[in-house]
Amino acid sequence: MTAKERLRKKIFAGKRISPGEAESLFTWDILELGEAADLRRRLLHPANTVGFILDRIINFTNICEAACDFCAFHARAALKPYVLSRPEIIAKIEELASKGGTQVMLQGGLHPGYRLADYTGMVREIKSRFPGIRLHSFSPSELAHIAAKSSLTLDRVVTELQDAGLDSVPGAADLLVDRIRSKVSPRKIGTAMWVEVMRSLHRHGMRSSATMTYGLGETAGERIEHLAVVRGVQDETGIFRAFIPWSFSPKHTRLESTVPATGLDYLKIVAVSRIFLDNIRYIQAGWLTEGLKLAQLALAMGANDMGGVLMEEKVVRATGAGAKAGMAEFIDLIKNAGKTPVLRDSDYKILDRRPARRLK
Repeated sequence: MTAKERLRKKIFAGKRISPGEAESLFTWDILELGEAADLRRRLLHPANTVGFILDRIINFTNICEAACDFCAFHARAALKPYVLSRPEIIAKIEELASKGGTQVMLQGGLHPGYRLADYTGMVREIKSRFPGIRLHSFSPSELAHIAAKSSLTLDRVVTELQDAGLDSVPGAADLLVDRIRSKVSPRKIGTAMWVEVMRSLHRHGMRSSATMTYGLGETAGERIEHLAVVRGVQDETGIFRAFIPWSFSPKHTRLESTVPATGLDYLKIVAVSRIFLDNIRYIQAGWLTEGLKLAQLALAMGANDMGGVLMEEKVVRATGAGAKAGMAEFIDLIKNAGKTPVLRDSDYKILDRRPARRLK
């Protein structure tokens, strides 16, 4: 029996694979890899449902002192600096609530002038007006930034944000490889601090997600290095509800000469992630960056969630990328992939098994 045959047998038996074995999967034929990933998806998630949520990303400012090379949205890029007023933020959430939305993602980068009170005040006012809206907001880098600017411990920052009404934190990870981070985002936190933020959130009973931005010049081994960090943190904490990979969009960034990753790269990342991340139940199809058709293919490669029907998103679209879709498009896409669409909440609990009724 060859090494590949032994690995295939191991995968189909539902056993954990090593980082070296995971790296070898990138050499597999895409159809063979997709078959293995979909089987692993069925072992962990036997239902043929694909969920999505009605949410809104509110980028309340683009003034960010990190000024990452891979970002086209910060104020030192081509865009003018701005800060949304509290009434402007509230108006956006009112619009979301009027359409039946349930989740808001507040994102603002690393504003040099903001302190903890600015964030807790924002969260507290939103929660007082919209107690039913879940705030899945900020990021590990933002939390570490708040702690540093406010001269507070990370645990104190998490405590006060949670007391104000913050429900969970997106685990925006970029790429958890310090060789890459030191080149493209040297002013943001490193891998060790990202892990420490996850541990702090876990100590406070909060949940998160984990992302992966690839196509930044990393090797196949470094892609697995990122996944290994995520799997290790999940083994330790169980904090991640979902994993979301997406490709780097170089247009309008300081890395504009970078050759973009291909659709085949994306499908392999999804499939390898599903097989290697055996402790994460949901893998999201990154329709915003990859487009709807590629996201639909990802549903056959181990993905089992579509993420949010985003009413507003600016960071990805600043690069010129970014698909657009509404609930009707999501429902049709999922059905045409041979799956059953369901509307879910922030905890991935099903709210509606017949979401098409909401289109009438």
